[in-house]
Amino acid sequence: MIIIPLLAALMSFGVAMVLTRLITWKRRKTGRLTKRRRLITFFIILFSSYFLGGFIYFGIYTHATDHALEFMNGTDLVHVEEISDGYFFNGPGSRDALIFYPGAKIDEKAYAELMVKLAESGIDCFLVKMPLHMAIFGGGKAGSVMEKYEYPCWYIGGHSLGGAMAAIYMAKNPENLKGALLLAGYSEEQLPEGVPIYSIVAENDKVLNWDKYNECKKKWPLMVKEITIKGGNHSQFGDYGLQKGDGEATISCEEQMKQVVEAAVEMIKPDPDYGVTD
Repeated sequence: MIIIPLLAALMSFGVAMVLTRLITWKRRKTGRLTKRRRLITFFIILFSSYFLGGFIYFGIYTHATDHALEFMNGTDLVHVEEISDGYFFNGPGSRDALIFYPGAKIDEKAYAELMVKLAESGIDCFLVKMPLHMAIFGGGKAGSVMEKYEYPCWYIGGHSLGGAMAAIYMAKNPENLKGALLLAGYSEEQLPEGVPIYSIVAENDKVLNWDKYNECKKKWPLMVKEITIKGGNHSQFGDYGLQKGDGEATISCEEQMKQVVEAAVEMIKPDPDYGVTD
């Protein structure tokens, strides 16, 4: 992801040089513009264009569908509450909780249906709202959530860049987590041994960098299970429409999410009284 700010910086530098020449051209001809003033003008334009470009870039993100937004109202079994770090999906379970990081520049509410289905299955969920919709700027937010709530078993997960940042958090804090659910994401960090990690990918995913993903598989610990969703794609791990460059799915979004929920429940391996509270 570092290539984006570098490209933005280079473009801003070029724009600043051109604008500075245009703005100061007349004064340079008359000799009334000092070198110091030219430099000040250049840096004012440079920083202004860089921040304006960043505002435009991060201000444009993919929104959740109307169907996804319906799940923000919760269900008979799941109460949805807005919290300082995002949204809390409080279901019938009381033992296990999943902290979920959304994909890059994706409205976090696009994952509302997935969160509701997981919570209905007994896994309470914390859907994290990332700064500028980029998990790279909020990779440590899982710690903030765990400080404020008490659960015997914590899990972390995420989609795409969110999955990568969730994996990095787990690599740095293995003692706090019981497992990870990575959706079309990969970790460049060495993941810890001794905890279950489910890596779920989709057959028709054209967004995931498969070469990088397969390279990172060499660092997997023994307890990683890889699941491929037949007919699924990158976009249907959430509900925000077809992402640019993605492949067409041959299964429904609901079916893809259903398979993710089944995998999550399998990973956590519930007791017979799972999800039942007194």
